[in-house]
Amino acid sequence: MNQCARITLILLFDLTFISGCAAPATPAPDFSRYFQERNVKGAFLLFDADKAEFIRYCPDQRCEQRFIPASTFKLLNAQIALETGVIADENEIIPWDGVERGIAAWNQDHNLRTAMQNSVVWFYQELAHRIDPERMQHYIDLVGYGNRDISGPDPFWLEGNLRISQAEQIEFLRRLYEEDLPFSQSTMQTVKDIILLEETPAYRLSGKTGWASSVDPDVGWFVGYVEKNSNVYYFATNIDDEGSEESLGKISREITEGILAELGILPTP
Repeated sequence: MNQCARITLILLFDLTFISGCAAPATPAPDFSRYFQERNVKGAFLLFDADKAEFIRYCPDQRCEQRFIPASTFKLLNAQIALETGVIADENEIIPWDGVERGIAAWNQDHNLRTAMQNSVVWFYQELAHRIDPERMQHYIDLVGYGNRDISGPDPFWLEGNLRISQAEQIEFLRRLYEEDLPFSQSTMQTVKDIILLEETPAYRLSGKTGWASSVDPDVGWFVGYVEKNSNVYYFATNIDDEGSEESLGKISREITEGILAELGILPTP
């Protein structure tokens, strides 16, 4: 990515021009129906790496607003855990503590990979406890993740004061993909490997959902990237709904995949 594109990505919503670089944005089709069909409010943001260009559907400037990251924070949590050595690798097992939780898949032993795939809160909460708040804060500051605020109830990414915007999510994903975060190459490659969701001859889809029900309204996420035809498309979808009984992470992914199909990035379901 050239320097101009990188500057405009970081400063997506800044009206300032830097060295003549403006943040290009392709006028987006009206994606409102994807959100209306699910009775949620939300926004979609995509960055096309080859074109250094954004496609955005951001009612009320939502893409620049910060929201609780929920389980999308696991992408950073996993890297900090590997880098600090509180877990050896993606295969190390942490035994289940025997506490029955509402999601059956959580009630068993897990490793970094299976806990990411099943979004196991207790596993990543245990990693955060092993890391400890001081080291966690150090790495969050080093990365520049969202508002950098890990205060509040535990786990802070689900119930505390940490907040991040869609634009910041995309910049974080870009740095992860390009291995430009302050972690070892092996750490970043491991996390990229465990967030791979689909792989076909035509494309690779990587990402993570999130759902926070401790805030009002509930917040849902799906963030990630698609590798296709030697290009990378980074995306972040954020939604909210009051009192949803269905996972907003799941809804966010369904909305995202519908939009990506309309854009010709993913196949039509």
